[in-house]
Amino acid sequence: MIKIMNNSEIEIAWQYHNGTKHPLGFLMNPLHSYNSVNRPNPFKKYRNVPKIKMPKCSKTNCPVLKTISLNVKSNSSNNIPDFPNLSSILYYSSGITKTINFSNHGKMDFRAASCTGALYHIEIYVVCKDIKGLNAGIYHFDPKEMNLALIRKGDFRSVLISACGEDTDMRRATLILVYTDIFTKNSVKYQTREYRHAFWDCGTVIANTLAVCSGHNLPAKVVMGFVDKSVNYLLDLDEKKEVSLALVPIGTSKKETVGKQIEITKLNLKTDPLSSYDFDDPEIEKIHKASTLTTPNEVRKWSEKTIEIEMLPARTKYTTIRPLPEESLPQNAVESVIKSRGSTRIFSRESISFEQLSTIIHYSTRRLYADFLPQDNDSQIDLYLIINNVEGIKQGSYFYDRKRNSLQLLKQGNFRERARHLGLDQDLPADGSVSVFLMTNLPKVFDRLGNRGYRTAQMEASIIGGKFYLSSFAHGLGATGLTFYDDSVTEFFSPHAQNKNTMFMVIIGKRGGGLFDTRL
Repeated sequence: MIKIMNNSEIEIAWQYHNGTKHPLGFLMNPLHSYNSVNRPNPFKKYRNVPKIKMPKCSKTNCPVLKTISLNVKSNSSNNIPDFPNLSSILYYSSGITKTINFSNHGKMDFRAASCTGALYHIEIYVVCKDIKGLNAGIYHFDPKEMNLALIRKGDFRSVLISACGEDTDMRRATLILVYTDIFTKNSVKYQTREYRHAFWDCGTVIANTLAVCSGHNLPAKVVMGFVDKSVNYLLDLDEKKEVSLALVPIGTSKKETVGKQIEITKLNLKTDPLSSYDFDDPEIEKIHKASTLTTPNEVRKWSEKTIEIEMLPARTKYTTIRPLPEESLPQNAVESVIKSRGSTRIFSRESISFEQLSTIIHYSTRRLYADFLPQDNDSQIDLYLIINNVEGIKQGSYFYDRKRNSLQLLKQGNFRERARHLGLDQDLPADGSVSVFLMTNLPKVFDRLGNRGYRTAQMEASIIGGKFYLSSFAHGLGATGLTFYDDSVTEFFSPHAQNKNTMFMVIIGKRGGGLFDTRL
């Protein structure tokens, strides 16, 4: 039995973070090995519930760079998605975009967003009122069959609104997506680091969600402040196996819905077993419980404690980024980019242009509308880069200064081999044109947001990482996320990065072949 903990006991988040660092995290078992025969079923299947076939997706054909930088805010007018809109959002967030036949694994389905180990432990639920083509209810999205499993009939948005402390955008939303994590589907391979991967993989899915919503001109917001138990109970989740990570309210209705705490019946719905092998981890349960919020009032107080960007002094020379002019931007539609996207496994060492890198940074770091950020251009995340081969800028390590919209040179030199080491001694960071390390000042995040700040920092970094994927592929480039040696990254970028911790790493460059969707 795990004792009751509260969000302010930040030593628990520190214990988890430090204990799951590579290479010698004390919460990790160095003798652990993963056998692919124990790969859990990547699809959650409900038994004996009505299934509703989803309609053909409605397409936006909107340029992806526009969609990832235009996070639409809600307003007082009606902006209501229909069932084809919802079908498009779900498919391009987590649907099957390709199937590859491997000689040693057989056929594998790959999804719209990247996932560590292709284990697909993130699930999406829909909570909606009546929309055109779909009755009010709570549904689970099945990407294999492209259908919705009906969990509860009726409009339960008021329960989520109450759980989120009466968030205004939740009150206006037509439908709400809830993203959950099934621990054991990922911990079977990655042990206790799974809880990091929960937000890494959820964030890349949400990056797609936000892009597709923007393409449809639908307001969307990332909400991470909610009463965990209320949301999990509403979805009928077994909290020892599956938990809610984030909510995204979508659309706007002129008539706001008032939150209610109503009595909900426990359903105990049956699902197909994931596998014959479970890897339950008490440390994952511990950090999750320690970062929960327990009452709507606690949620409201938590949401007021936001993070702002600091304006740091420019200690060295900096170069203003030069995004491509609007008329020269790639016009690839968001849908086609998502369908073509995958994790690049080989880079060619060829150069990319400074304008390409500038455009990718500019459009990937703009406008994230979230309850933990005071303004949509604020951020908890700092970008540090190792530039190997970019035309028009010297090799070296850099810091991206958001306020000045510039790259600040920290150290000049050829750091390919250092990048290789920082990326878990793999070739990808040495061969790519740029390695981007998304870092945060965890002491400040914990001071403001408590243990739950660990969730928000991981989530924001991975959403930005997901945007890096999409913007890179829009340019015909490759990108991949990667694991890293935590303390070595901080040490390399110090003194500038002192007290900062890496949340996510992504490599960008020209593809050399070997495109498939797994991350270490």
